[in-house]
Amino acid sequence: MINYVFLLYYMSCCIIQQKSLNISYVLYDMKMDKTEKILLDNIEEYYTNAIEAEIKLNYNTSVTLFFKVLSALCDLYIFRKEGHIPTSHTNRFRILETKYRDIYNIMDKDFPFYQDSYRAKLSKETSDMLKQDVKKLSKLLGIEL
Repeated sequence: MINYVFLLYYMSCCIIQQKSLNISYVLYDMKMDKTEKILLDNIEEYYTNAIEAEIKLNYNTSVTLFFKVLSALCDLYIFRKEGHIPTSHTNRFRILETKYRDIYNIMDKDFPFYQDSYRAKLSKETSDMLKQDVKKLSKLLGIEL
């Protein structure tokens, strides 16, 4: 009789633990969905405003916004691969440089143009270059802009 009681107790503990794990997965999935949605919404907002700035010939603004799109795309990529979002440009660059070299090369090439947007007048060519890099990275992530 004792063996049956122990077996029933053990089975009920396993069921409770399984339900707890399922709840944890649901909460984790909700967090993933919410974080991804925020990043995707930001990407769309930055991209739309970058295109509008480009149409208005506001290239400093479009370059800044295209770089923000690139940063958000990188954050989404890192989030999907690593489960967290970088806390700064420095942190993002370190992760990309050590683990995702192809993406790092794009960001490393474009970052100086973003920095120049504070102190120089940027051109349509610079804006177009960043826009092309946005398209490359979004294609890599399977995101249609």
